[in-house]
This record gives sequence, structure tokens and C-alpha cells, in this order.
Amino acid sequence: MRRFDASEPGFAAAFDALVNDRRESDSDVSSDVAAIIARVKADGDAALADFTARFDRFDLDASGWSISKEDCAAAYEALAPELRDALNLAADRIRAYHAAQLPEDRDYRDATGARLGARWNAVDAAGVYVPGGRAAYPSSVLMNILPAKVAGVGRIVMMTPTPGGEINPVVMAAAHIGGVDEIWRIGGAQAVAALAYGTDRIAPVDVVTGPGNAWVAEAKRQVYGVVGIDMVAGPSEIVVVADGQNEPHIIAADLLSQAEHDPTSQSILFTDDADFADAVVAAIEHQIPNLTTAATMRASWDTNGAIVIVPTLADAIPLCDRLAPEHLELAVDAAEADALFAKVRHAGSVFLGRQTPEAIGDYVAGPNHVLPTGRRARFSSGLSVSDFMKRTSFLALDEASLAAIGPAAVALAGAEGLPAHALSVRQRLS
Repeated sequence: MRRFDASEPGFAAAFDALVNDRRESDSDVSSDVAAIIARVKADGDAALADFTARFDRFDLDASGWSISKEDCAAAYEALAPELRDALNLAADRIRAYHAAQLPEDRDYRDATGARLGARWNAVDAAGVYVPGGRAAYPSSVLMNILPAKVAGVGRIVMMTPTPGGEINPVVMAAAHIGGVDEIWRIGGAQAVAALAYGTDRIAPVDVVTGPGNAWVAEAKRQVYGVVGIDMVAGPSEIVVVADGQNEPHIIAADLLSQAEHDPTSQSILFTDDADFADAVVAAIEHQIPNLTTAATMRASWDTNGAIVIVPTLADAIPLCDRLAPEHLELAVDAAEADALFAKVRHAGSVFLGRQTPEAIGDYVAGPNHVLPTGRRARFSSGLSVSDFMKRTSFLALDEASLAAIGPAAVALAGAEGLPAHALSVRQRLS
């Protein structure tokens, strides 16, 4: 764990190093992924079977390539009632939040009489990737499938690895709630390649979304352009801005909530109270040994964790903007949280006040938990309905509106040296 004090000499350079610290994969992953994609393009299902046997240690032909809707429905019915209710509550809130994101079509006439506008349509097919390696996440099933459903996607395909042939029943139950159309027991870069290029068994899709490991993220990067993607996501991260009025053990738990995802995850605390920072560190050291994910948290916190002491919490916000974190908690009184939030420019999702832990956003709050990492919140947003839709503009002119704007088009076409463009307009004007 690194500790910084904004008032000390050398802070700027040290903080620059923290901002520029890349915790993502090196070029070796890129070449490995390129080889996997090429193999899937060339050999299709045979390549998928081979990679699954090598990486997930089971035989697709013997165990089955897909998971049926009937099996998902049975898994849903077999859930403990409180877990089933929790999944349904999460689904209802996620569905409602994303329904409010649906864009509106536009159709209007301007002062010349020209008719202009845009119409939104869902993509025909979407592929969602759901991790199944280090951990299985039914919440990611809902966060990916439900926005696609709300958008009106006609075919939703889920890819999820089942290491050792074991299928997580809660993931299956979430798929039933979401209403997925196909589930394939395939993971890794090979799953992304199959979604992008298709095989004899698996028809290709138009958009691929969802989190995954470094190989999945790199595969999405490499197939972009063949299909759309939501983002290239890296290790998870949380930044907490907290004053000394918080309970140290609560803020410690907030920081560890992301540290337990992966050894490369990052947790950073900004505070204006050095004694409080010490108390949070002590609470972290107390909590880690008592949690089942202790080894992962220990590696993450020791290697990537950070404490930043600032003169005032307002001084923390420009520094947070430079980090552009996936998750930002403003653990202060409500009025101050709003005031700080008004100054935030770059964050994937922001959690306001002392009673709003980031972990609630991972499950039941409503906003999507698939968020930009690695400072990408500077230019991108979390998964939304619009990731499964595209906009088609349209234009209709009559003689009057063409006469009003056509001569300018002729002049510009001439300036660009495109006489056929000019002729196309000029002939109508005459």
C-alpha cells in the first residue's frame, strides 16, 4: 500500500506515477489472443472444443455445448426463496432504470421546410459474456441481458465458461429471469471470437458486451469493427473520498469490496484526516484475515492500494478526475456530497453520501455495473441501452427547401473537387 501527502514535496511526481500505473496485460496476451481468434475463424467448432478441453478441462461433445432454457427455469425454481427474491428485486430495478434510458426518435421540419430526424433501432443480435472462472457473477447476467432486452434486441446469446464442466445454478437462474435466448458453455477469447465470426453451431452477433479477464478484454479489442463492443475493461477499481466522521471499519470494507475481485484490482482512499487514514488502514488489516477472499485482497491492497492525504476534500476532486475511476464514493454528509459531485467530471459511477456503498451498485441499485476502467471514464460511459441500439438519420426535401440549401452544397462540392456531387444537386435546381 502506498501513502501520499499532497502537502509534501515530490507529491506531484509520485501522484503522476500512480495515475499512469497500468495494471493491465502486456503484449504477450495480445499475440496469444490473435492466435486464438485466427484458430476459431479457421476451424470453428473444432477450435472451440479444443480450447475448452485445454482451458476449462471438459469435453463439450460429451457434456453438452449449451444450457437449455428448461434447465435455467429449473435452476430458478430450485433457488432458496430469499435468493430468488433478491434476484427478482435486482432485475426489476435494473430493468426500470434502463427503460428510462430509451432514446426518442426525432422528426421535424426546419425553417426551409426540410424534414429531418433520426430513428433508433436495436441491433438484431447481441452477445453477452459472463465470467465463470475466478468467480461466477449472476449480477453480470442481469446487467448485460436486461439492457439488451429493454433495447429490443431480437436474439441475445450468452457465453459463459463452465470450468471442469460445473455450471453455476445461480447464473442459470439469472439467465432465466433475463430471458436469454441461447447459452453456450464457452469462455475466454475463443468465446468472443465465436460471437464475432460465428461457427457452424453459433451464429454471429452484432454487438459483444460484458466483463472478463485480460484475454476476453483483448479479444473484444481485436474484434471491434467486425462487431460493436461496449468497452475494453480492465481490473476493477474504487476511489473513496471520506472525512474523519466516517466509521473506519465501514470505509475499510468499502475499499476491500473491490480489492477482493482480483489481485490487480485497485482501492484508493482520499481523506483530509491523517488519523482517520491510519484507523482505516488498521481496520483493513483487521478485516482481511477474517474474509474468505483474504489472499486476493492481500495481494491487491499491498500492491495497488493507496492512501492520499489532502488539505481539504475539495482538493481531492481534481485528483480523482485524473484517475477517472470506475467507482467513486463520496462518503460525506449529503449536502457536501452533492457539492463535491458537482465538481466531478470523470468517473464511471458515483455513490453519494455515507449510506451508499459501491457494493449496492453491483447488485440491486439499478444503474449498470459494467463500467469503464483504467481511466477510460475520461471518454466512455457504463453499459446502457444505447450500446444495443443504433441511430439512423433521415432527410426529406421539397423544391423550396432544396432551393434554399442546394446552392451552398454545389459551391462546397466544387471547392472539394467533386463535380458529380455538384451535378447531382445542380440538375435538380435547374
